Amino acid sequence: MDLKYCLIGAATVSLCIAFLLPQGALAKKAMDPRDAKALTARLDAMVGHEGTHVPGLGAEVYKNGKKVYTHFAGHRYFAEKPGQKDLPITPDTRFRAASVSKMFTGFTIMQLVDEGKIRLDQDVSEILGFPLRNPNYPDTPITIRMLLSHTSSLRDGKLYAIPPSYSVREFFVRDGKFYENGDHFAPAGQAPREYFKYSNINYGLLGTIIEKVTGERFDLYQKKHILKQLDIKGDYTVGNLSKGAFKNLGVIYQKNNHGKWEENGPWIPQIDDYQGKQPPKDQVKVQNPDHRDLDAFYSLEDYQPGTNATFFSPQGGLRISYDELGHALQMILNNGKYRGKQVLRPGALREMMTTQWTYDPAKQNGDTNRGSIEAYGLAMYPIFGNGTSRGVKDHALNLWGHTGEAYGLLSGLFVVPGTKNGFLYMMNGEAVAEDDDPRSEGKFSGHYVWEENIMDAICDEAFF
Repeated sequence: MDLKYCLIGAATVSLCIAFLLPQGALAKKAMDPRDAKALTARLDAMVGHEGTHVPGLGAEVYKNGKKVYTHFAGHRYFAEKPGQKDLPITPDTRFRAASVSKMFTGFTIMQLVDEGKIRLDQDVSEILGFPLRNPNYPDTPITIRMLLSHTSSLRDGKLYAIPPSYSVREFFVRDGKFYENGDHFAPAGQAPREYFKYSNINYGLLGTIIEKVTGERFDLYQKKHILKQLDIKGDYTVGNLSKGAFKNLGVIYQKNNHGKWEENGPWIPQIDDYQGKQPPKDQVKVQNPDHRDLDAFYSLEDYQPGTNATFFSPQGGLRISYDELGHALQMILNNGKYRGKQVLRPGALREMMTTQWTYDPAKQNGDTNRGSIEAYGLAMYPIFGNGTSRGVKDHALNLWGHTGEAYGLLSGLFVVPGTKNGFLYMMNGEAVAEDDDPRSEGKFSGHYVWEENIMDAICDEAFF
């Protein structure tokens, strides 16, 4: 990181300086076979059918910009009918990657910034075509930077994805169908730019902004301008996947049957269980636990880009494989280049990995999500090796990247600042409930125990 990108306030400078220093991960230039064997054993021990085990997982490790380790265990699909077979997780298995998807929306926004089509500090009202202000802060513009960094003062409410026939205006105007008594706005005391609250609706708006300034659907534009450049065949619209990509789509499981958890019961599909039958092209499925009346497939035939991209799930809906996720990791590790192509400027990546908000205990200026998020950049955030967000138990290792969690899937993509090292992982299920079951709590950080287990195993064995 370039120090000039870190000067966002005195409290932030010391944190940024720490991220500039070479870290212990530089000590190992390759993956020692004994470390690889130990890591494989630790990952395999996470797979099972009860407690804090997961049905399947995969991980990849990069050192000096090159892939040095991969391991895949467990299943992406469990047979539900006679004649079916359990299917293993492989490097080509693709899952709905949850909030790791936010980085790809961020990449797209940063490309548009570089092209001069939008500005990070631009009032989003100018782009969306209607005034968007928190009524508790009517004089404070909400900007693209605020959306990217979750400091916009917008909140998810009961839902943050609506069918394509509605405009995002319906969330924010008093007579809107989804206004929900103003629950999409933060209360007084949580001002835009100053207060952090992780909210997916920010990224639904960013997807809509991408459409508004390009005139193209969010999914199609990102495929042409980010995914294609990274040789990624992923998609936000399952019906538009190629036959081969769809064939490798994995199911996400929980031991959760409509809100009733049965740890010793069967794995129950939560999303993407299509039984081999691909949905029609240009149709999207909207899922809202609090608005079951909206759950359905919707045609995009008459959709007007720039009105509402929330149904694409720009915050978490990218179906991507392990190896394809590795292409994005390579791009970050190589200063925005992938196989010789400059996908993002190094300056754009540095901007994304510059803290926009840092938690101040004295001011209590945000929600740290149990201590797992102590600061946030632009569609990426740091993990502090000595903080409550630490990912390694016995070592202090700083990281930058993003985690994901949805429907039982847990994912992550991280780089080690000051090095060309990084890793990624995806796990596709949980047998016990997050938050409600005490076993889900991390032992040494604010992360869930599953996240602790996999990050600690990878970093401990690969980088120390």
